[in-house]
Parts: sequence; structure tokens; C-alpha cells
Amino acid sequence: MATAEEYEKMSAAEKKKEDWMNSKWRPMMGWLYMATCTFDFVIFPILWSLLQSAMGHQVTQWQPLTLQGAGLYHIAMGAVLGLAAFGRTQEKLAGANNGGLSAPATPSFGTPKPVAPSTPSFSAPSATPAVARPSVTKPFDSDDMPPRD
Repeated sequence: MATAEEYEKMSAAEKKKEDWMNSKWRPMMGWLYMATCTFDFVIFPILWSLLQSAMGHQVTQWQPLTLQGAGLYHIAMGAVLGLAAFGRTQEKLAGANNGGLSAPATPSFGTPKPVAPSTPSFSAPSATPAVARPSVTKPFDSDDMPPRD
């Protein structure tokens, strides 16, 4: 941790610099998931079959380790990667790390729209005219149809 004097001497770029782990954890999670799937679904089944045939045993099917426990690993990694991507999208929309450019402030998924304040319910009646309501139509009745030829 830098002291106050060292912090004052730092340039603006050094002050903005993020820790390596803070800036790279999202891509690393993706790389980890890709490597895990590659090993569990491609490399290990091939090695398992080669090992069994080299040992002279009957070749059995590889059981993927990440599918044990109903595939909870894939569900969890999907949630982590999905939330990480959503979080990064929100950061980009807020203008974080965009090379100094700020994105326009537009509402995105999950952001509530501002609601106009409503008039108090205990106020005096206003002088504005009442809004005309549409007429209520009766339900469809086959007797109202003209006769067929």
C-alpha cells in the first residue's frame, strides 16, 4: 500500500491502474471453464480408452467428472460467467474503462424506469374534464349475424 506522499507522486495512469487479478478474473473464469470442458469431454475420454486398451482391459465409456452430481458444475459456471458478463456490460454502459469515453446513459436490462410522481389521492377534485371511457360492447352472439346464402 502506498503512503500518502507516494500516492501524491504517482501519475494519473498509475492511480487508475487496476490490480491484475481484478482486471483479469472474468476472462480467467472463461478460460478455466473452457479448459475444464476440453479435458473432461475430449482429452480424458481419449486417454481413458487408450489406457484401457494398452492394459488389455475391455474398453469402457468415460464418465465425465463435471456431469457428476447432476451437472452442478456447469450450472454454477454458467451462473458465474453470466453474471460476470452482465456486470461488465453494466460497467461499460456506466463508462468504466472505455478509454475515457463515456457511453450514453441509457436504461438497460434490470434498471427500473423512473416513474412520474402521481397526484395525491387525498387532494381536492381537479377541474380537468373526465376522460371518456370506451363503450362496452356486448359479447358475440350468433343471432346478430346475417343469414348465410
